[in-house]
Amino acid sequence: MDNLIPVLVAVPLLGAALLLCGGRRLDRVGHLLGTFLAFASFGVGLALFFSMLGRSVDQRPIHDHLFTWIPVNGFQAEVGFQLDQLSMTFVLLITGVGSLIHLYSIGYMAHDEKRRRFFGYLNLFLAAMLLLVLADNYLLLYVGWEGVGLASYLLIGFWQHKPSAATAAKKAFLVNRVGDVGLSIAVMLMFTTFGTFAFTPVFADASKATQATQATLTGIGLMLLLAACGKSAQVPLQSWLGDAMEGPTPVSALIHAATMVTAGVYLITRSSAIFNQAPTAQLATVVVGAVTLLFGAIVGCAKDDIKKALAGSTMSQIGYMVLAAGLGPIGYVFAIMHLVTHGFFKAGLFLGAGSVMHGMNDEVDMRKYGGLAKYMKWTTVTFGLGYLAIIGVPPFSGFYTKDKIIEAAFGHGGTEGWILGTCAVIGAAVTAFYMTRVMLMTFFGEKRWADDADGHQPHPHESPKIMVIPMVLLAVGSVAGGFLFNWNDSFVRWLSPVTGVAEGNPPLNPTVIQILTGVVLVLGVAVAWMMYGRRPVPATPPLGSLLTRAARRDLLQDDFNHVVLVSGGSHLTRFLVYLEGKGLDGLVNGIAALVGGTSGRVRKIQNGYVRSYALSMFGGALVLAVTTLLMRAVA
Repeated sequence: MDNLIPVLVAVPLLGAALLLCGGRRLDRVGHLLGTFLAFASFGVGLALFFSMLGRSVDQRPIHDHLFTWIPVNGFQAEVGFQLDQLSMTFVLLITGVGSLIHLYSIGYMAHDEKRRRFFGYLNLFLAAMLLLVLADNYLLLYVGWEGVGLASYLLIGFWQHKPSAATAAKKAFLVNRVGDVGLSIAVMLMFTTFGTFAFTPVFADASKATQATQATLTGIGLMLLLAACGKSAQVPLQSWLGDAMEGPTPVSALIHAATMVTAGVYLITRSSAIFNQAPTAQLATVVVGAVTLLFGAIVGCAKDDIKKALAGSTMSQIGYMVLAAGLGPIGYVFAIMHLVTHGFFKAGLFLGAGSVMHGMNDEVDMRKYGGLAKYMKWTTVTFGLGYLAIIGVPPFSGFYTKDKIIEAAFGHGGTEGWILGTCAVIGAAVTAFYMTRVMLMTFFGEKRWADDADGHQPHPHESPKIMVIPMVLLAVGSVAGGFLFNWNDSFVRWLSPVTGVAEGNPPLNPTVIQILTGVVLVLGVAVAWMMYGRRPVPATPPLGSLLTRAARRDLLQDDFNHVVLVSGGSHLTRFLVYLEGKGLDGLVNGIAALVGGTSGRVRKIQNGYVRSYALSMFGGALVLAVTTLLMRAVA
């Protein structure tokens, strides 16, 4: 059974090769082949999962060395897989949710001429993401990391005939390159410090860190955090996520909700041995998480594009996970727990948004929706269950997982714990507001769309069954996921051998925290109801406050990037070009001209005439004689 681990990656990779290289002969069956191979990979993952359950805890991790990639004296790069409780969790999430999204895409992309290529890209993404979470060393993880970035670029820009999609793909690619630099530096620091890339020896040496290596571990932790910020759209590398909604909606569900944006959380949790020995890196991590969960929530409040509102929500929810991961052993398991439940309800919400777009002729502006519950009952119910899960209504999954993160934040201790816990509670209130806003503007109230030409038939209609079934299954996960994870602390006991034991002493009783989050949840829902449930939604958004206008522009993140990075970089480049042309090149050219001019003038002395040489000798002797006489006279 253990030799099936490479098959997890090989199956979707084979699908990508066939679909991208097989040509038009596969156009009619490409989508079916891609979906079948995704489900096949999920089946292999389930088989490995049940095999793992049948072993004792200390026998569950499996290491499968395939071959030596780069054998050089003093430098060994291996290709090997590590399947433990953490990577198994991600394998089931990636292949399970990924397979459902493949199934949904059959209906969503039914009329796209390049559907075969789309499914090839989806298979490529699954293979790269599985390689990332199964790698047993950082160098191989880096290969999967870059593969995920490539697949994301291809999928975001899939409709490249749209300038906005092509621009969004390039933006995502460039911003992620900044984070990738951080990961590459971290990998190089590991090799120079520990002499290896492999997880086991790196973590063992990091756990025995001396004062001499403390600064190095802090640097590695900060570089890993930079990499996580890029992939997981955390401040300050969050600007690409909203624009990435230009890709097909299944892409948003798979990459930007359930899997790729969680890669940064996986990286931090997998590197727990390093972060546990680097308090400064941990502090930076919790700050990034706390800032981002508020940043994304505020942005989500002001978006009228349904997918961009959900993108702001994704940014915020990943912020919760990063905050929890930065808390150390008390938070790692809760970060992964929320990551898994988020994969269910956020993927369901994105697929629900795609269903709405499918029934509304690809309209994304929520101000042109309203009253869709009457026409799209399945979409309304499944989207509604995801909505209840994300805002944390008991007993839905978000209630169990988000409250655990809030408890862990308060349990961090001291003033810092109170600040982090307060940020998390405020984020919960804002989440309840903007998600209720999305729900009300989309499915309830008066209709705000135009009728067809005959003036009778409305645009909206329910999606086909092949799109509804994945939405229903994800809604089931949104409802039951949190309860299953918290039943008898099963998920904590499952992950604790990898992440450590979750311990903490929150300054508030957990019951008090649940009451507090329940109160702010009700307040958020009530405010949204007062603004969007009791009042007509205007077709044109009002001007709003200064904060609202800034949130519509993503809190000026693109303006900041343009002024500081684009314009600043342009000015710096022009200055360096001027300095090089007029300064360095001018100095070099000036010296060359001086030597050349002097040589030309001195060369005229060598004219070949004896009388000129005699005159020169006479002149020199005369100068020497006069100088000698003057010196004697002075003496």
